[in-house]
Amino acid sequence: MIATCKRENMPKDNIERAIKNAMGKDQSDYKSMTYEGYGPHGIAVFVDTLTDNTTRTVADVRSVFNKFGGNLGTMGSLAFLFDHKCVFTFKKKDGLDMEELILDLIDYDVEDEYEEDDEEGTITIYGDPKSYAAIQKHLEECGFEDVGGDFTYIPNDMKEVTPEQRETLDKMVERLEEFDDVQTVYTNMKPEEGGKNKTRLWNMFIRPRELAAPTSN
Repeated sequence: MIATCKRENMPKDNIERAIKNAMGKDQSDYKSMTYEGYGPHGIAVFVDTLTDNTTRTVADVRSVFNKFGGNLGTMGSLAFLFDHKCVFTFKKKDGLDMEELILDLIDYDVEDEYEEDDEEGTITIYGDPKSYAAIQKHLEECGFEDVGGDFTYIPNDMKEVTPEQRETLDKMVERLEEFDDVQTVYTNMKPEEGGKNKTRLWNMFIRPRELAAPTSN
């Protein structure tokens, strides 16, 4: 999980706070909930949460949508705008043949496109959420180290925004991230030139994989 946080450039203090928030919490009290709607300028906003109080969480999320002139929709209303994927990041081994690895994983619907971080020495792959456990098992059996897995939503219809619009949308996302229940906020806002559509991660350690098996929704 730490590898995943670093891949998404999550600030160090946020990672440390996420770990502290997870300590001593009863995992059985929490349930995964998603909230989706349109933010300002017609940008789709998808909020992934883990909460022990859905009434509180939906009120918090709705308040931010309202504040920024957005509209919180019903669950699943924007699912068609995002592709649900599982994502794994792991340490690259010397002499690794990525074409061979992808071929080995093709039965698990792993995509042939992957990301390589030369600075961190890691590889990131994407696959079918239903194959999460099988992909994780294969990577571990192949001896890859620091295997970190999670689920993500990748926008399939990116929208152009002006710098001023981007500033407003960034503020909305940051406001949502302030809530402890919010794990990740996704948008279909097109990234800045030379950038990437950064996934914001929040309190990922509330649901460590050792304690709670992931669900694919």
